[in-house]
Amino acid sequence: MGEKLLMKGNEVIAEAALRAGCRHYFGYPITPQTEIAHYMAKKMPEYEGTFVQAESEVAAINMVYGAASAGARVLTSSSSPGISLKQEGLSYIAGAELPAVVVNIVRCGPGLGGILPAQCDYFQAVKGGGHGDYKMVVLAPSSVQELYELTVEAFNIADRYRIVSMIMGDGILGQMMEAVEFKEKENIEKIEKNWAATGTQMKREHNTVTSIYIEPEVLEKHNQRLQAKYSLIQEKETRVETYNCEDADIIVTAFGTVARIVKNVIKMAQKEGIKVGLIRPITLWPFPVDEFEKYADVPKAFLSVELNAGQMVEDVKLAVNGKKPVHFYGRMGGMIPTQKEILDKIKEILNK
Repeated sequence: MGEKLLMKGNEVIAEAALRAGCRHYFGYPITPQTEIAHYMAKKMPEYEGTFVQAESEVAAINMVYGAASAGARVLTSSSSPGISLKQEGLSYIAGAELPAVVVNIVRCGPGLGGILPAQCDYFQAVKGGGHGDYKMVVLAPSSVQELYELTVEAFNIADRYRIVSMIMGDGILGQMMEAVEFKEKENIEKIEKNWAATGTQMKREHNTVTSIYIEPEVLEKHNQRLQAKYSLIQEKETRVETYNCEDADIIVTAFGTVARIVKNVIKMAQKEGIKVGLIRPITLWPFPVDEFEKYADVPKAFLSVELNAGQMVEDVKLAVNGKKPVHFYGRMGGMIPTQKEILDKIKEILNK
């Protein structure tokens, strides 16, 4: 194995991107993700890469469009309000089928909100916050080690399918420090980008990168091709962790930071004779529907625990499809649910 270092989550994302072959970063500072930009500004010259602090988030996402059009591995990062500003550009990038990686270290909302952790951007990420019928692959790490591994994988997925991959974390993951074990060599997929606008040298027909399709018949065919690609991604790229679900009294579902809390709740519940299972979606899109279908008949009920007013719970309900009740417990505004709160909610559901 490679070296093991104690690092902050945001810096690990940046280091992972560099190890994955990213040589272009465009962004704008906003807490709690600014360390990603700091790290890139410091390190990118060592890799003879490009770091630009753009004049705005809107400018940054359009710079991503340009670099991705030329076939480069490119990264941008922001936090919730900044991601909102990037939505038009994200839709254009999706329409042009360009690979790129976007990091959202989520903060509280709506509005300016606060820099404390939240998961209130779930709808925006998985339902398509910009205009049109498009999807992004959305990866939700729950540890600093996963921030590293999934950032590298995000670039591979982006290139493999010509799609935007989003890493969605929160202020806890971005700011916390944990030991990270880096590989000596990353598994970087080498995919020929024969569609890229790299200059023809008069040796081939020129490539056109665009999301503009004026004729309705042409635009419909383009959309149908996108939907077929999304179906393939759902089949091939769904990632999920399941734990203790086989004969669980109740199955809790959570992603990111909250899933770490739930794992401790499982231990607490076990001491009281309550068997709690966990389904942790690692890809928020594609959503791990099959796992919920697999265990739908096992527990008395499901409980979705989130740092929002109830967003992923809608996808859980769709996946469970009425076979069992689906409950929700959430905290907002940067408040974090305690283990006792979650356990009390589990007892309340089981005692009904």
